[in-house]
Amino acid sequence: MKKLLLAAVACGALAAPAFANLQLAQKNNCLACHAVDKKVVGPAYKDVAKKYAGDKGAEARLIAKVKNGGSGVWGAVPMPPNPQVSDADLKALVKWILTLK
Repeated sequence: MKKLLLAAVACGALAAPAFANLQLAQKNNCLACHAVDKKVVGPAYKDVAKKYAGDKGAEARLIAKVKNGGSGVWGAVPMPPNPQVSDADLKALVKWILTLK
């Protein structure tokens, strides 16, 4: 019984950061254009993670792109700038996105 309880607590602890970052994406209105696993206006976060897997400079570039906006990487629809998103939130969101599989 103790092992089962311990396993449940461990799974909850592992899921908590993912849920917190999904809430962070909701708070910053990211989910108006993106979803975790499907294209909306912009690419699915899982597709972003796949595209930048193994790219050591991806985190810094993606933080800058979210903050300043950009276009051309995922098609003709531009990513609008998001200067209202705090640097801490940007970093947490991008780190989370890059971990998705």
